Amino acid sequence: QVQLEESGGGLVQRGGSLRLSCAASGEVFSVHGMNWYRQAPGKEREFVARITRDGTTNYADSVKGRFTVSGNRGILTTYLQMTNLKPEDTAVYYCQAGVVVAGGKNRPSDFWGQGTQVTVSS
Repeated sequence: QVQLEESGGGLVQRGGSLRLSCAASGEVFSVHGMNWYRQAPGKEREFVARITRDGTTNYADSVKGRFTVSGNRGILTTYLQMTNLKPEDTAVYYCQAGVVVAGGKNRPSDFWGQGTQVTVSS
């Protein structure tokens, strides 16, 4: 129906950078907002950043000034640019989107990607 696919994770040293991508595909009529979450081992999943269709962005306090979320027109693809990475940023990063499905109900449904691992070594 609708698929979200993250990419760009990997292993990086403290202070390094990575760029994650999340692409929506399938029966997408429109994307109303795309969020990034992360989950570290033994911890709850937490919000990282958000971008809405009009370009409004929000960030968790822990990543403000280091992470930047952006997207193409219609935010079918979004990017999470992560700089000055710290070991505490190590987690599986997930994208989640509110998607209006083509031919479906005219209100967004939530979809999740499978996650991509980010590991920051000290």
